[in-house]
Amino acid sequence: LREQDFYKSFATWLVDNEEATVAHALGGASLGGKWGTPDVLGVLRPRAQDIFKFQPQIITAEIKTDSSATVVAFGQAIAYRLFSHKTFIVVPNSIGEEDKGRLKSLCGLHGIGLVAFALNPQQPEYALVVPPVQASPDMFYLNLMLERLKSADADILNNLF
Repeated sequence: LREQDFYKSFATWLVDNEEATVAHALGGASLGGKWGTPDVLGVLRPRAQDIFKFQPQIITAEIKTDSSATVVAFGQAIAYRLFSHKTFIVVPNSIGEEDKGRLKSLCGLHGIGLVAFALNPQQPEYALVVPPVQASPDMFYLNLMLERLKSADADILNNLF
């Protein structure tokens, strides 16, 4: 199975679970830069009926289908914290208990959300293991990422904002 097989369904999960108002599958290196393209990019925006309006929040996710790539996923998620308010790592629920324990602890220490899923594109059954902690992104890196997104796919940028 390929990571790409899960991008759209996880984008839908983010919206369904009110982590994002809108989310898109990106993946690959479409935005350029080392570890600069999350697999899924979402935005949480205030709704018209919300009394208190807040600034949009950037939500990112790194998905791995290879159980042995958890360290890489963690490194990528840490890099996404530069331009994200919330970041998720999404890994198969079949990872070993030792790796899962370490990943849970690291995610908890660094405020990264952890989601486990079944390696079944038709029924991935995403389950939140560790909730993400909201952070303040670095505005330089946030604007750099948004400029790259604008250059790569202005339609996605316009849909997100």
